[in-house]
Amino acid sequence: MSYDHILLPSGVASSVDEVDAYLAAQEGLPESEAIAEIAIELNARNSELPVDDSFLSVESVGGPSGDTLYVPSPYDAIGFVRNLLFDLATPRGYAVYDPQLSWLIDPAGYVPVAVTHGGAGEFPYLTEELAYRWVAGLADPNPYLIVERGDQSYVQTYRDPDGPYTLEYRDGSPERHFGTTIDDPAQVARIIWEWTTGKSDVADAAGWTRVEF
Repeated sequence: MSYDHILLPSGVASSVDEVDAYLAAQEGLPESEAIAEIAIELNARNSELPVDDSFLSVESVGGPSGDTLYVPSPYDAIGFVRNLLFDLATPRGYAVYDPQLSWLIDPAGYVPVAVTHGGAGEFPYLTEELAYRWVAGLADPNPYLIVERGDQSYVQTYRDPDGPYTLEYRDGSPERHFGTTIDDPAQVARIIWEWTTGKSDVADAAGWTRVEF
């Protein structure tokens, strides 16, 4: 069994139905130049590895699928493949679609930060749409989200089992570490996105108290 990721151009879809329609319309079309370049790079890197270490679950990727690319991988290579796709696809203006989670990770309007999603791993950027979707969808067993600009500069949230979100941010040192509790996921997402985009009013957005260690 494979885990699939699919590349498609940024901005061509905003919902699962629109993704499905776009993918269907691209079937049988010649590969675009950018997609062909990405496929060649993926196949070349995979061919350098021993068979047991392959990060693709097929011999090669690519073919007549227009401006899209299907990339199936073994489950133990999900994180590696996703990071590799971001490295190759984001500079070329491509989104990464995860059909297993129904997540369209589109770089439009993105901010390059280190994001850790407790249920899905690491991501190299955040967008406003992803902030709202990910916060609202946090669930056991790892219901947390961390957004980092550096070792001492981050915002993080944890969804408590009974509903509320614990929200914290650190501004350069342990002495500048503050927390609060919020029930509304949309408010949590808004604060995280404002922090990510450097809005100066984040410190006034909630009833912060200093977190003692």
